[in-house]
Amino acid sequence: MILEETKILKVSPDLSDKDDMQKLEFAGEILRKGGLVAFPTETVYGLGANALDKDAVENIFRAKGRPQDNPLIVHVSKPEDITKYAVTENNKYFEILKDEMPAPLTVILPKRDVIPTEVCAGLDSVGMRVPLSKIARKLIECAGVPVAAPSANLSGKPSPTCAKHVIDDMTGRADVIIDGSFSTVGVESTVVTLCTEPPTILRPGGFTKEMLERLLGRVNVSDAVLNGLKEGEKAASPGMKYKHYAPQNKVVLVKGENDGQIEDALLHKLETENCAVICCKEQCGKFYEKYKERIITVGSTSHLEDYAEKLFGALRDTDGFCGITAVYAALPKDTSGISLAIYNRMLRAAAFNVINAKDGAAQSADGERK
Repeated sequence: MILEETKILKVSPDLSDKDDMQKLEFAGEILRKGGLVAFPTETVYGLGANALDKDAVENIFRAKGRPQDNPLIVHVSKPEDITKYAVTENNKYFEILKDEMPAPLTVILPKRDVIPTEVCAGLDSVGMRVPLSKIARKLIECAGVPVAAPSANLSGKPSPTCAKHVIDDMTGRADVIIDGSFSTVGVESTVVTLCTEPPTILRPGGFTKEMLERLLGRVNVSDAVLNGLKEGEKAASPGMKYKHYAPQNKVVLVKGENDGQIEDALLHKLETENCAVICCKEQCGKFYEKYKERIITVGSTSHLEDYAEKLFGALRDTDGFCGITAVYAALPKDTSGISLAIYNRMLRAAAFNVINAKDGAAQSADGERK
């Protein structure tokens, strides 16, 4: 699916420029008529289509090369619109969470018949979200229709957190790309199904398990978050089924009990392999100056929100390193807070390839002992 032209529209994040509304009205009309529009949200950039138009929805899958058994999320501009497209009656959890919206949060509910089956990959439920981004909400309002949107990248690649990533992947595939600066959360929305008792997190994100538990009480985490789907199990949420978020080179994750262990393991890799490293600044202090051309730092271990915000950009940046054969990335030490989302994305980027930093003969990317 190659288009003759993709229009790129620069819009200020706070909609303060005089031409912003005219640009969003133009993009909204494209959506309403069945076109594809890539747009910023607080999590990552999305590739949107009219969620009520099955042909437009199918074009999302074609543009991305996305498997059709991977469901999409439907975006609306305000919480009360969710009831038009999903069954919310008598759902006590939805009544609580709607007051937290807009937020980097997707809730799964039974779908109404107005939503095409193509959106939901044949499931009888639908993911609904009200994005925090002003641009995203105003675009949906201008379109006058709900917007189905996965991340605006080619299937399998790291999700885009700035317009350049989208332009690289979606030029000639989307009708319009809205450049609205950088996504601030950096990982896709938390997906929680409200169809179970208690609710279950299917994909972790910036709206953390701890935040949900303070509001809802007990919340489960799907086994697939850290282990992948079981054979034959259907994906009830995006990001569950396939290898995702991967750069061109193989990714290997390094797990350790402390920063010192991880630092020693990463140094060993840099000394013995032509590799790149992604880590926090505390995990490369001994050798950063020597190997800085092959190191991407993603903030501090004391503020992992920075890691989440920079993660996908760091994975994409490794594609620009010449001659490397692998990317070694440090995992967070636990899965609390935003760390669960980082863990989840990194496991899928690495196809669950994890080595232990305290193993003195740590494995190389090709499985050999070094």
